[in-house]
Amino acid sequence: MTADIAPPMPQSDRIAHELVKGALNAARREMEALIARTAMSPFIREKKDFFTAVLSPTGDLVVSTSLTLAGHLVEPVLAAYPAEEMRNGDLFWYNDPYATRGAVSHLPDMVFIMPVFAEDRLIAFVEAWGHLWDIGGAVAGSISPMATSVFQEGIAIPPVRAIRAGQRNDEVMRIFARNSRFPKLLEGDLSAIMAACELGRARVEAVAARHGRAVFAAACEAMMAQSAAALSDKIATLPDGQWSFRDRIDSDAATGTPSYVDLTLTKAGDALSLDFTASAPQATGPINFLMHESVPNFMLGLCLNHDDPSVGMNAGFSRAGAQVLTRPGTVLQPQSPAPLGLRSHAMFRVNSALMATLAQATGGQTSAANAVYVLYYLRGSDAAGVEALCIEGLSVGYGARAFADGLDAVYAVAQENYPVEFADMEFGLEIEAFGLHCDSGGPGRFRGGCGITRDIRVLSDTATLGIRIDNCRYPAFGVNGGMAGGAGRVTVNPGTDRERDIATMGDGTLLKSGDLLRIVTPGGGGWGCPLDRPAEDVLGDVLDGLVSEDSARRDYGVVIAAGALDEADTEALRAQMPRPRAMFHRGGYYDAEDDRNS
Repeated sequence: MTADIAPPMPQSDRIAHELVKGALNAARREMEALIARTAMSPFIREKKDFFTAVLSPTGDLVVSTSLTLAGHLVEPVLAAYPAEEMRNGDLFWYNDPYATRGAVSHLPDMVFIMPVFAEDRLIAFVEAWGHLWDIGGAVAGSISPMATSVFQEGIAIPPVRAIRAGQRNDEVMRIFARNSRFPKLLEGDLSAIMAACELGRARVEAVAARHGRAVFAAACEAMMAQSAAALSDKIATLPDGQWSFRDRIDSDAATGTPSYVDLTLTKAGDALSLDFTASAPQATGPINFLMHESVPNFMLGLCLNHDDPSVGMNAGFSRAGAQVLTRPGTVLQPQSPAPLGLRSHAMFRVNSALMATLAQATGGQTSAANAVYVLYYLRGSDAAGVEALCIEGLSVGYGARAFADGLDAVYAVAQENYPVEFADMEFGLEIEAFGLHCDSGGPGRFRGGCGITRDIRVLSDTATLGIRIDNCRYPAFGVNGGMAGGAGRVTVNPGTDRERDIATMGDGTLLKSGDLLRIVTPGGGGWGCPLDRPAEDVLGDVLDGLVSEDSARRDYGVVIAAGALDEADTEALRAQMPRPRAMFHRGGYYDAEDDRNS
């Protein structure tokens, strides 16, 4: 069937444009609601680790959530199944990052793409993906910080047709389910995601029928053009110049070797380039990120247009954005079979390096760095010997902004933490404490967001712990005089004679019944000089348990005694304290011999 190509949109159709835009976003949200309410695994049902989108007939992203992990989602499908051979009711499926050039970034994210037709014309695609609980591999949950090959991380699916004209391909589904330790959860999640695609197709068909194919196509093009124009306008305000930044990853997990993402941003007239070629060689461990060239442009568009809610994240950002340069064999362009399971650690550094180069270009008018979200894995078996698995995502602090404090206790922007009651009931453990990590937010005129502290009591006979906490050796940096965020840590049996700290990125730690696991997550960087933060705001932070009295005095020059502000002593202390002048503060890990920012 033939694809519609959008004509220019008449000015008189602007109202129709907004109606189509609203309807498509409503359709996408309804797809998300269906997945959240019908999926079976905790990762999707409770943590909301899924993504939905509507795309043009050529595969350009039109409406989506603000999640910047994905590349060109439809391109791999179109390469294997030409558009003219697609039929109504077809559904395509893949999860292989290497076979799809980074359209998906690690194996647990299963992508489903469904074409949408009107009057026998291909008018759009709807898409949904979700992070599945277990797809095989070396360990339960598939993702291990100790993986050294992508083949240890589960089964890889190249683009295949899961449904042909409404007829489900049960053979491929049975093969896939056989590779999971938890096939019932997997089958439930797949059914939820596929049902969401069916729902999305029906909703998009209805939008096109209501407004007509021509108006529908023109409205989709107008949405992308709006984003492209908004980003072009923002880029035009940047001065010409060249700025570089290197941000570091604590460890590749498998070998303990640190890594880094290196960016040089160059602006010359209307041209902008993002050069990542000096990034570290691909890692032995699973922190590699097979980055599609669209991803940093999505980040750029969201960063520069954060103050305009009318601008959506779509292919317009790629059209108007920068030239992206990478080099094969680096942590951002790894070669198969390099593992990819913990790719978020490199992905977050792409975002932080981009923010840091923009901070240099704008005199510090960007946010400070965010900490990377945390995951832990407890693997064991129940009383009947059946394999049991807990995978829990924990929140961290986000960087302070140029106009406000950073957000406290954030998990991956669009996702959620497990409620304590759910974790207790589902995983056979007991959450004994859950609160904010005092002093983890980087001091500044605007304070960085705080991480959290979570105490987990092990109730099963034995359990094996895997953990991934970053920003401990290299904390999230502060900007424009703000200080770095606080580090995280992991302690077993704190406050007892059996207390011990364990590595923050690793796997294989054995725990037994009665052990207490304390996980403390890192905070975001601060923005601006801490001495400029109003003393009353610092007092409020102390009373709220976000900042200690010691930190108030040491970092902010604010003297608090018995819960009250001593104004005279504060004024005297601040008058004698030095004001930080550096654009960036990175928590003591600065190495002049091995850092291009020297």
